[in-house]
Amino acid sequence: MEVILKEDVPKLGHRGDVVKVAEGYGRNFLLPKKLAIEASAANKSVIQQMKDAAVRRSQKDKSAAEALAAQLAPVSLLFHRRCGEHEQLFGSVTSSDIAGELEKKGFNIDRRKIELDQPLKTLGEFSVPVRLYREVVGQVKVQIEREAEEPQPQPASQE
Repeated sequence: MEVILKEDVPKLGHRGDVVKVAEGYGRNFLLPKKLAIEASAANKSVIQQMKDAAVRRSQKDKSAAEALAAQLAPVSLLFHRRCGEHEQLFGSVTSSDIAGELEKKGFNIDRRKIELDQPLKTLGEFSVPVRLYREVVGQVKVQIEREAEEPQPQPASQE
């Protein structure tokens, strides 16, 4: 089955591409979710208009993503976490934590765009990639420090 993609679909193609897919995938997933339309003769005439609009939108989105990447470059996030002897954290710093801190600094970035292979589980400074657009990847500095330990209250001596 041939379909025309209306949106970017990971591992399949970009908006405006004509791709061959399995009948079930097209009929049961792409068409109901409005990610694609059937590649009929009438729809093929619309492809060029969609591609032109997609190119304009893509250029605009890419330039906005590059501007955001430039704004993210000097940003440094600081996390205070409890840790054990060998600088291993009790818990971890996840992409959700990073997205929350970025939001506090005025950047509204979805946690799924933050590309952490594994949650950060040690103290130190890390450079975390943030995929803002297809070819645009920004970097955010994440610094994890030991949480200041509070002194334990001493029991009052009885005299």
